[in-house]
Amino acid sequence: MEKSKNNLLEFLKNQIVIEKEIVASLEKALVDMKNPAVKGVLKGISLDSVKHAELYSSAITLLTHASTALTQENLDEQRALVEKHIEIESKLIRKLEAIMPTIENKKVEFLLKAILNDECRHHAMLKMVLDIIVHGETITEADWWKLLWENAPFHGAPGGG
Repeated sequence: MEKSKNNLLEFLKNQIVIEKEIVASLEKALVDMKNPAVKGVLKGISLDSVKHAELYSSAITLLTHASTALTQENLDEQRALVEKHIEIESKLIRKLEAIMPTIENKKVEFLLKAILNDECRHHAMLKMVLDIIVHGETITEADWWKLLWENAPFHGAPGGG
C-alpha cells in the first residue's frame, strides 16, 4: 500500500510540474497573440492549468496531512459561500441558455457554448461540494476524483463540442 501511495504522490508532483510548464508556454505565446478568440481559449486553458496544479497540490495535502476539524461556524460560512455561488451559476446558465438561440456568428456561438459547458460543470461541482458540507461527510479520494472528473468533458484531453 505504501508503494502505491508513493507512486501516486510522485505522479501528482510530476503533474504539477507539467501544468506549470503548460502555463508558462501559453503565457509566453499569448503575449503576441492577435486573434481574440484563440487568445481567449488559450488563456482559459492556461487558467485551467493553474487550477489543475492547485488541485494536484490539494490532493498531495489530502494524502500527506491529517484533516483539520472545522468548527460549525466554518462549515456554516462554507455552506453559505457555496450556496451563493450555486445561485450565481444557475443565473448564468439560464442567461446563456436564453441567448444561445439568438447567436448567428458561429465563432461567438462556439465561445459561448464553451462558457456554458464550464458553467454547467461548475454548477454540478458546487452542488456536490454543498452535499458534502451539508451532510458533514468526510470526502474520500474516490469522492475527489468523482468531483473532479465526472463532469469534465474529455477528462482534460483536447476536444470541443
